[in-house]
Amino acid sequence: MSELIPRKEGAVVLVGVDFGLPHFDGELEELGLLAQTAGLEPVARLVCKRKAPDAALFVGSGKADEIRELAELHRASEVVFDQALSPAQQRNLERQLGVAVYDRTFLILEIFAQRARSHEGKLQVELARLQYLSTRLVRRWSHLERQRGGIGTRGGPGETQIELDRRMIGEAIKRTRERLAKVQRQRGTQRRQRERRDTFNISLVGYTNAGKSSLFNALVKARAYAADQLFATLDTTTRHLYLGDARRKVSISDTVGFIRDLPHGLIDAFKATLQEAVDADLLLHVVDASNPHHPEQMAEVQAVLKDIGADTVQQLLVFNKLDALESTQHPLHLQDEIDVDGVQVPRIFLSAHTGEGVPLLRAELAQRSRLLTEDMTPEAGAELHDAAH
Repeated sequence: MSELIPRKEGAVVLVGVDFGLPHFDGELEELGLLAQTAGLEPVARLVCKRKAPDAALFVGSGKADEIRELAELHRASEVVFDQALSPAQQRNLERQLGVAVYDRTFLILEIFAQRARSHEGKLQVELARLQYLSTRLVRRWSHLERQRGGIGTRGGPGETQIELDRRMIGEAIKRTRERLAKVQRQRGTQRRQRERRDTFNISLVGYTNAGKSSLFNALVKARAYAADQLFATLDTTTRHLYLGDARRKVSISDTVGFIRDLPHGLIDAFKATLQEAVDADLLLHVVDASNPHHPEQMAEVQAVLKDIGADTVQQLLVFNKLDALESTQHPLHLQDEIDVDGVQVPRIFLSAHTGEGVPLLRAELAQRSRLLTEDMTPEAGAELHDAAH
């Protein structure tokens, strides 16, 4: 009888499996935000505990039946898991549940595909999606793989089809990589031109929805897209920021936000975008101070920075959304230091929305840019000149 009830397009059941890891989101709050950002409507949530993933169904047959009943009850057309699924697990779950099944990785890729605006951003997303799809071919063509073409033949139309698809995707990946490499060379040329002008380069980094774009707009009076949603910014935006106290301009870049379990394909594909962080003189690590999980989010950002080789760049922590904190949570001082992986890192509290604390940040940036200028004294320049000859 349930099969006669039409499914609701875009209605999705969220599923999370607790394997005892410290970062598990028991409320599936972040997965729900990802689903909404992708244009889906979460209608039900299910959380279960396991010691290890089931090889065939990830959650086991009993729990899979429970998910199917929940999807039927709420007329959901899709199920999204908070963890990455193998191609075989995804295929088996779709057969068992009777609806489309996706994982967190696919959801992030979908959002990136919707949000990319620049030519480079679109190429990066396309590469990541192709790499993801190349591992999922078994899902689409497995029913043909073991067909036989007739007596005396070893292959058949199924093998021909899957080989053709693999070849087509392989060629598409190669073409996209070549086009991306060309764009990256152009970006590298632009970056070297900035370096020759002795520009002080600042990059905004942080967990997605921490308010990086809002702070960027508050500092440079730009109109970069900012919204209370995940991955509002995908393409790096760079502007000049004039610091009156230092009487100089600096270069400041707003980069893509990080997130827990960011697909490695995306990290690889977005190397050029994240390269701004690697080449920066200073990282403004923006943190949503109002989020109770901000310590875990900071750790995720640090892990990605290490992965791309930006963990050695100087950091200034910016605890944003001061206006969203309860009065009892307000800090005694807007500027202090905090321990990050055994290192004391300067911290500034501010609100990009109200402007409180922003002048303090500008003054700190002016001070740091002055120190860089002082390092490039005439004597230092002469030493460099003598060393070159």
